[in-house]
Amino acid sequence: MEQDDSGEDRVLQPVSTDENGLDENYYKHGADYWSTVPATVDGMLGGFGYISHTDIQGSEAFLKSIFKLKHAPGRKRAVDCGAGIGRITKLLLQRYFDKVDLVEQNSAFLKEAQTYLGGSKHVDQMYCQGLQNFKPEEETYDVIWCQWVLGQLKDHDFVHFMKANIKGLKENGVIVVKENVTSSGEVEEDKQDASVTRSEEALLDLLTGPSGLRVVREMKQPRFPKGLFPVRMYALRPVNNPKTDASKDKKE
Repeated sequence: MEQDDSGEDRVLQPVSTDENGLDENYYKHGADYWSTVPATVDGMLGGFGYISHTDIQGSEAFLKSIFKLKHAPGRKRAVDCGAGIGRITKLLLQRYFDKVDLVEQNSAFLKEAQTYLGGSKHVDQMYCQGLQNFKPEEETYDVIWCQWVLGQLKDHDFVHFMKANIKGLKENGVIVVKENVTSSGEVEEDKQDASVTRSEEALLDLLTGPSGLRVVREMKQPRFPKGLFPVRMYALRPVNNPKTDASKDKKE
């Protein structure tokens, strides 16, 4: 976080996106929905707050497996994309990284995050903008964490977001994607919050096709209640990075 002249923490404000040709009506629909959601853990998880502990356990096991890669990412800086009130930052990322940035379009969520995170010395900048607009500075992050948020992006914005993230990775950095996938194999639309749940095939097609990424670790989230969408986790690296080619991404 940055501070204003009074010394108070302030949230970085969104940049104008009019020139980017984005479908602002589409993204406004989603933003309007989330503006009605309470800034609580239960709100962030769509009323399924009770799964938070199990979710974090699965994510932690996956993150530890990433740190066992032959060319493991560093632990200096991560970013929590679609951070909400900072649940993942608080319960996971700040325990493993010196600094964590948050990206979240809802200013009320980020305001609550400042309280929820309790002035953690590990939390740095908070960016108030949608992921369709987020472009990290080059070679900034060891881990870019994207969880339960990519369904808000249209396919072409999904690809642009991932390409921007590639530029934001440090050497040996990884992008982590944790998302619901449909059991039917179809892409299912939720008109209420202007999101989609992609099939695993559709998700991987976007990630490993036009986005220019390859999977170096993957895992299914264990022990979620029956009736919920399956959840998959992927650690990804750029295809064209010879320093971390597929033959080197093995456990030590």
